[in-house]
Amino acid sequence: MTVSRCAPIILALGLGSCIDSVPPVPLPASLRVVPVATGLSSPVFLTAPPGDSRQFVVEQTGRIRVIKGGQLLVTPYLDIASKITCCDERGLLGLAFHPNFAANGFFYVNYTGAGGHTVIERYRASPASDVADAASAFLVLGVEQPFANHNGGMLAFGPDGMLWIGTGDGGDAGDPQNNGQTLTTLLGKMLRIDVNRAPYGIPADNPFATSTTNRREIWGWGLRNPWRYSFDRVSLELFVADVGQNAWEEVHVVPYTRASVNYGWKIMEGTRCYSAPTCNQTGLDIPVHEYGHTDGNCSITGGYVYRGAAIPGILGRYFYSDYCTGFLRSFRRSNGQAVEHLEWDVGDLGNVTSFGEDAAAELYILSTNGTVYRLSGP
Repeated sequence: MTVSRCAPIILALGLGSCIDSVPPVPLPASLRVVPVATGLSSPVFLTAPPGDSRQFVVEQTGRIRVIKGGQLLVTPYLDIASKITCCDERGLLGLAFHPNFAANGFFYVNYTGAGGHTVIERYRASPASDVADAASAFLVLGVEQPFANHNGGMLAFGPDGMLWIGTGDGGDAGDPQNNGQTLTTLLGKMLRIDVNRAPYGIPADNPFATSTTNRREIWGWGLRNPWRYSFDRVSLELFVADVGQNAWEEVHVVPYTRASVNYGWKIMEGTRCYSAPTCNQTGLDIPVHEYGHTDGNCSITGGYVYRGAAIPGILGRYFYSDYCTGFLRSFRRSNGQAVEHLEWDVGDLGNVTSFGEDAAAELYILSTNGTVYRLSGP
């Protein structure tokens, strides 16, 4: 494994590549998780604006909380509990700060509102303030949900400055409406929109940008429930952890510039045909990694490729977990393959709902036990 000396420069300047390198740093013999906040109500995500030392934690029940200087602030950053439908797979599910947040104060949330339908809203805050303007709500996009589950929930700004929104197939078992493979619906998709135009614009290079039938917001399709996905800060690849149906959890990795990716659902679950012994896999993206529903596994919780400075021995490793078993596993990529699979003994994490990444690219793990943990060296 090659460790990049340029990582701090990339983080500071937002650069997408680095050619300087130093000799490999050995893997640490162990990792630890350090609690940084406790007593949270169903924490499901953590993020931070570029260059900001705070961490912002999404509570599924409808609030965003701030960790500042290692302390969880009492007053919520935003409280929209009265607007959301919660819980199970519904609630306040995602948060993304605009890349230019320091100047415009914009941030975006993903939640299930009235009737359980998905709502993407923009809010505004003074960049240095610990409390946002709850009255600044601006509707960006709504997506009707036919069932109560598989709402997706993640949204993130890509290296291209566009807002990416992952949507589930709409729910129930086996995608009965075939939403994942239907291009006239926003369900079961990776959406990509330009929020620098109100309420949003369609990027000209979206695959159906000029279509009169298919949804123009679509960038990729064939997803069951991409609960968490992320962009590698160095390779700029998109890592999508798609929650499986009956037997297999999967991770896809593609360049962020690659449009029209068909992730395969419900033709396939993982690398297997889903509903028939054989299936036509032509044009489908095959996951780089999958694992089965053995030993209590049930639902992948996708994470991030580690690009922080605190633990150089794990640079370039992708970390993920499972909601039911709460393991902490990682792999790295080599020649397009997932290699060096490891499971880290960090103790009982409970039900892992999400990973998070702060502005310095350090990693956090969130659990239904109300705790936010920071990944630490031995």
